[in-house]
Amino acid sequence: MAWSTSQLAELAGTTLKTVRHYHKVGLLEEPERAHNGYKRYGAAHLVRLLRIRRLVDLGVPLSDIPAPEAPDDEVEQVLRALDAELAAGIERQQRLRRELAAILDERASLDLPAGLSTSIKDLPANDRSFLVAFSSFLTPSAMSVFEEQLAAPRSPVSTEFDDLPPDAPEEVRQELTRRMLPEVRRQQAEYPVFDNVGSYSRRDETVARSVVLHSLVEFYNEAHLDVLRRVNEMLVAERANAADGPPAGGEPAGDGPENPSLGGGGDEAPAG
Repeated sequence: MAWSTSQLAELAGTTLKTVRHYHKVGLLEEPERAHNGYKRYGAAHLVRLLRIRRLVDLGVPLSDIPAPEAPDDEVEQVLRALDAELAAGIERQQRLRRELAAILDERASLDLPAGLSTSIKDLPANDRSFLVAFSSFLTPSAMSVFEEQLAAPRSPVSTEFDDLPPDAPEEVRQELTRRMLPEVRRQQAEYPVFDNVGSYSRRDETVARSVVLHSLVEFYNEAHLDVLRRVNEMLVAERANAADGPPAGGEPAGDGPENPSLGGGGDEAPAG
Protein backbone atom coordinates (compact mmCIF):
# COMPACT_ATOMS: atom_id res chain seq x y z
CA MET A 1 0.00 0.00 0.00
CA ALA A 2 1.40 3.41 -1.03
CA TRP A 3 0.96 6.70 0.81
CA SER A 4 -0.29 10.06 -0.34
CA THR A 5 1.76 13.22 0.18
CA SER A 6 -0.19 14.19 3.27
CA GLN A 7 0.15 10.68 4.73
CA LEU A 8 3.91 10.72 4.09
CA ALA A 9 4.21 14.11 5.77
CA GLU A 10 2.30 12.87 8.79
CA LEU A 11 4.46 9.75 9.10
CA ALA A 12 7.63 11.89 8.98
CA GLY A 13 6.29 14.45 11.45
CA THR A 14 6.34 17.32 8.99
CA THR A 15 3.93 19.23 6.78
CA LEU A 16 2.58 18.89 3.28
CA LYS A 17 4.15 22.25 2.41
CA THR A 18 7.57 21.06 3.59
CA VAL A 19 7.42 17.88 1.50
CA ARG A 20 6.53 19.92 -1.58
CA HIS A 21 9.42 22.29 -0.87
CA TYR A 22 11.86 19.37 -0.65
CA HIS A 23 10.61 18.24 -4.04
CA LYS A 24 11.14 21.74 -5.42
CA VAL A 25 14.76 22.04 -4.24
CA GLY A 26 15.64 18.51 -5.36
CA LEU A 27 16.16 16.91 -1.97
CA LEU A 28 13.28 14.46 -2.27
CA GLU A 29 12.54 12.64 -5.48
CA GLU A 30 8.98 12.76 -6.70
CA PRO A 31 7.29 9.35 -6.89
CA GLU A 32 5.35 7.89 -9.75
CA ARG A 33 1.71 8.86 -9.92
CA ALA A 34 -1.24 6.56 -9.78
CA HIS A 35 -3.71 6.34 -12.68
CA ASN A 36 -5.77 9.05 -10.99
CA GLY A 37 -2.78 11.46 -10.99
CA TYR A 38 -2.03 11.37 -7.27
CA LYS A 39 1.52 10.81 -5.99
CA ARG A 40 2.10 7.47 -4.32
CA TYR A 41 5.02 7.21 -1.90
CA GLY A 42 6.82 4.13 -0.63
CA ALA A 43 9.13 3.24 2.24
CA ALA A 44 12.22 4.56 0.43
CA HIS A 45 10.64 8.02 0.25
CA LEU A 46 9.81 7.86 3.95
CA VAL A 47 13.38 6.91 4.87
CA ARG A 48 14.76 9.73 2.71
CA LEU A 49 12.35 12.26 4.22
CA LEU A 50 13.18 11.14 7.75
CA ARG A 51 16.90 11.48 6.98
CA ILE A 52 16.37 15.01 5.67
CA ARG A 53 14.38 15.93 8.77
CA ARG A 54 17.12 14.48 10.99
CA LEU A 55 19.81 16.52 9.26
CA VAL A 56 17.68 19.66 9.52
CA ASP A 57 17.12 19.03 13.23
CA LEU A 58 20.89 18.72 13.68
CA GLY A 59 21.29 22.16 12.14
CA VAL A 60 22.41 21.27 8.63
CA PRO A 61 21.18 23.92 6.14
CA LEU A 62 19.08 22.55 3.29
CA SER A 63 21.70 23.81 0.85
CA ASP A 64 24.33 21.54 2.49
CA ILE A 65 22.26 18.36 2.54
CA PRO A 66 23.70 15.97 -0.05
CA ALA A 67 21.57 14.78 -2.95
CA PRO A 68 19.78 11.42 -2.61
CA GLU A 69 22.39 9.67 -4.72
CA ALA A 70 25.37 11.06 -2.75
CA PRO A 71 27.60 8.51 -0.95
CA ASP A 72 27.47 8.20 2.82
CA ASP A 73 30.94 9.71 3.27
CA GLU A 74 29.65 13.00 1.84
CA VAL A 75 27.05 13.10 4.60
CA GLU A 76 29.82 12.43 7.12
CA GLN A 77 31.85 15.36 5.77
CA VAL A 78 28.85 17.64 6.15
CA LEU A 79 28.37 16.52 9.74
CA ARG A 80 32.04 17.00 10.59
CA ALA A 81 31.95 20.52 9.15
CA LEU A 82 28.84 21.23 11.19
CA ASP A 83 30.53 19.88 14.32
CA ALA A 84 33.53 22.18 13.80
CA GLU A 85 31.20 25.13 13.29
CA LEU A 86 29.29 24.31 16.46
CA ALA A 87 32.53 23.95 18.43
CA ALA A 88 33.63 27.41 17.27
CA GLY A 89 30.22 28.80 18.19
CA ILE A 90 30.37 27.25 21.66
CA GLU A 91 33.84 28.68 22.22
CA ARG A 92 32.61 32.14 21.20
CA GLN A 93 29.59 31.88 23.47
CA GLN A 94 31.75 30.79 26.40
CA ARG A 95 34.05 33.76 25.82
CA LEU A 96 31.07 36.11 25.71
CA ARG A 97 29.72 34.60 28.91
CA ARG A 98 33.07 35.19 30.64
CA GLU A 99 32.99 38.82 29.52
CA LEU A 100 29.40 39.17 30.69
CA ALA A 101 30.34 37.64 34.05
CA ALA A 102 33.11 40.20 34.42
CA ILE A 103 30.58 42.96 33.82
CA LEU A 104 27.71 41.53 35.87
CA ASP A 105 29.34 39.56 38.67
CA GLU A 106 32.63 41.43 39.09
CA ARG A 107 31.08 44.78 38.19
CA ALA A 108 33.69 45.57 35.58
CA SER A 109 33.13 48.62 33.45
CA LEU A 110 31.17 47.94 30.26
CA ASP A 111 33.52 50.15 28.27
CA LEU A 112 36.65 48.16 29.15
CA PRO A 113 38.16 46.61 26.00
CA ALA A 114 37.55 42.88 25.75
CA GLY A 115 40.42 40.88 27.17
CA LEU A 116 41.62 43.50 29.62
CA SER A 117 41.84 42.43 33.22
CA THR A 118 38.94 43.47 35.41
CA SER A 119 41.55 44.58 37.95
CA ILE A 120 41.69 47.95 36.18
CA LYS A 121 38.00 48.60 36.80
CA ASP A 122 38.91 50.57 39.93
CA LEU A 123 41.10 53.03 38.06
CA PRO A 124 40.09 56.70 38.16
CA ALA A 125 37.50 57.42 35.48
CA ASN A 126 39.86 59.58 33.44
CA ASP A 127 42.59 56.92 33.35
CA ARG A 128 40.06 54.24 32.41
CA SER A 129 38.63 56.39 29.63
CA PHE A 130 42.14 57.12 28.40
CA LEU A 131 42.92 53.41 28.26
CA VAL A 132 39.72 52.65 26.35
CA ALA A 133 40.60 55.33 23.82
CA PHE A 134 44.09 53.83 23.45
CA SER A 135 42.58 50.44 22.58
CA SER A 136 41.38 51.95 19.29
CA PHE A 137 44.91 52.14 17.91
CA LEU A 138 47.46 50.33 20.08
CA THR A 139 48.65 46.85 19.16
CA PRO A 140 47.52 44.01 21.46
CA SER A 141 51.06 43.61 22.81
CA ALA A 142 51.26 47.33 23.65
CA MET A 143 47.87 47.17 25.36
CA SER A 144 49.11 44.27 27.46
CA VAL A 145 52.03 46.43 28.60
CA PHE A 146 49.64 49.16 29.70
CA GLU A 147 47.51 46.58 31.50
CA GLU A 148 50.53 45.15 33.29
CA GLN A 149 51.48 48.57 34.61
CA LEU A 150 47.93 49.62 35.46
CA ALA A 151 47.06 46.37 37.25
CA ALA A 152 49.54 47.08 40.04
CA PRO A 153 48.40 48.99 43.15
CA ARG A 154 48.25 52.77 42.93
CA SER A 155 51.17 54.59 44.53
CA PRO A 156 50.86 57.65 46.77
CA VAL A 157 52.18 59.94 44.06
CA SER A 158 49.75 58.41 41.56
CA THR A 159 46.87 59.06 43.92
CA GLU A 160 48.08 62.60 44.50
CA PHE A 161 48.17 63.19 40.77
CA ASP A 162 44.66 61.71 40.40
CA ASP A 163 43.32 64.08 43.04
CA LEU A 164 45.07 67.17 41.70
CA PRO A 165 42.45 69.96 41.38
CA PRO A 166 42.49 72.18 38.28
CA ASP A 167 43.39 75.22 40.40
CA ALA A 168 46.29 73.55 42.21
CA PRO A 169 48.81 76.26 43.28
CA GLU A 170 52.22 76.62 41.71
CA GLU A 171 54.16 75.14 44.62
CA VAL A 172 51.99 71.99 44.58
CA ARG A 173 52.58 71.51 40.86
CA GLN A 174 56.31 72.00 41.23
CA GLU A 175 56.57 69.53 44.09
CA LEU A 176 54.47 66.89 42.32
CA THR A 177 56.57 67.31 39.18
CA ARG A 178 59.74 66.76 41.21
CA ARG A 179 58.36 63.60 42.81
CA MET A 180 56.99 62.20 39.56
CA LEU A 181 60.17 62.67 37.52
CA PRO A 182 62.20 59.66 38.78
CA GLU A 183 59.19 57.38 38.50
CA VAL A 184 58.43 58.48 34.96
CA ARG A 185 62.09 58.07 34.04
CA ARG A 186 61.97 54.50 35.33
CA GLN A 187 58.68 53.79 33.57
CA GLN A 188 60.03 54.88 30.23
CA ALA A 189 63.12 52.73 30.72
CA GLU A 190 61.06 49.67 31.63
CA TYR A 191 58.20 50.29 29.18
CA PRO A 192 59.42 51.90 25.93
CA VAL A 193 55.83 52.09 24.67
CA PHE A 194 55.20 54.93 27.15
CA ASP A 195 57.82 57.09 25.48
CA ASN A 196 56.37 56.91 21.99
CA VAL A 197 52.96 55.27 21.69
CA GLY A 198 52.76 56.18 18.00
CA SER A 199 55.43 53.60 17.23
CA TYR A 200 53.16 50.88 18.66
CA SER A 201 50.07 51.89 16.72
CA ARG A 202 47.98 49.67 14.46
CA ARG A 203 46.93 52.80 12.61
CA ASP A 204 48.60 55.78 11.00
CA GLU A 205 50.78 57.60 13.54
CA THR A 206 48.92 60.85 12.87
CA VAL A 207 45.67 59.15 13.88
CA ALA A 208 47.29 57.75 17.02
CA ARG A 209 48.55 61.20 18.00
CA SER A 210 45.11 62.71 17.48
CA VAL A 211 43.53 60.14 19.83
CA VAL A 212 46.18 60.83 22.47
CA LEU A 213 45.84 64.61 22.24
CA HIS A 214 42.03 64.61 22.28
CA SER A 215 42.02 62.23 25.24
CA LEU A 216 44.51 64.33 27.20
CA VAL A 217 42.50 67.50 26.74
CA GLU A 218 39.14 65.88 27.47
CA PHE A 219 40.00 63.50 30.32
CA TYR A 220 42.56 65.53 32.34
CA ASN A 221 42.30 68.97 33.89
CA GLU A 222 44.58 71.96 33.45
CA ALA A 223 46.77 71.12 36.44
CA HIS A 224 47.24 67.53 35.25
CA LEU A 225 48.36 68.71 31.82
CA ASP A 226 50.67 71.32 33.34
CA VAL A 227 52.42 68.73 35.51
CA LEU A 228 52.74 66.34 32.56
CA ARG A 229 54.23 69.15 30.46
CA ARG A 230 56.74 70.02 33.17
CA VAL A 231 57.81 66.42 33.61
CA ASN A 232 58.29 66.06 29.88
CA GLU A 233 60.35 69.25 29.65
CA MET A 234 62.64 67.99 32.40
CA LEU A 235 63.08 64.65 30.64
CA VAL A 236 63.90 66.40 27.37
CA ALA A 237 66.46 68.56 29.17
CA GLU A 238 68.05 65.48 30.74
CA ARG A 239 68.38 63.82 27.35
CA ALA A 240 69.85 66.94 25.85
CA ASN A 241 72.45 67.15 28.61
CA ALA A 242 73.26 63.48 28.23
CA ALA A 243 73.90 64.03 24.55
CA ASP A 244 76.08 67.05 25.40
CA GLY A 245 73.73 69.38 23.58
CA PRO A 246 70.10 69.95 22.62
CA PRO A 247 68.38 67.50 20.26
CA ALA A 248 68.80 68.31 16.57
CA GLY A 249 66.43 71.03 15.45
CA GLY A 250 65.50 71.78 19.05
CA GLU A 251 62.67 69.23 18.93
CA PRO A 252 61.77 67.32 22.11
CA ALA A 253 62.58 63.64 22.22
CA GLY A 254 59.74 61.12 22.13
CA ASP A 255 56.11 62.22 22.00
CA GLY A 256 56.39 64.55 25.00
CA PRO A 257 53.22 65.31 26.90
CA GLU A 258 51.20 63.27 24.45
CA ASN A 259 52.20 60.09 26.28
CA PRO A 260 51.14 59.92 29.93
CA SER A 261 51.69 56.45 31.32
CA LEU A 262 48.38 56.56 33.16
CA GLY A 263 49.48 55.70 36.67
CA GLY A 264 50.62 52.34 37.87
CA GLY A 265 52.21 49.99 40.28
CA GLY A 266 54.85 50.44 42.89
CA ASP A 267 55.54 54.15 42.95
CA GLU A 268 54.55 54.70 39.32
CA ALA A 269 52.43 57.66 38.35
CA PRO A 270 50.82 59.28 35.32
CA ALA A 271 53.58 60.77 33.29
CA GLY A 272 54.55 62.41 30.06
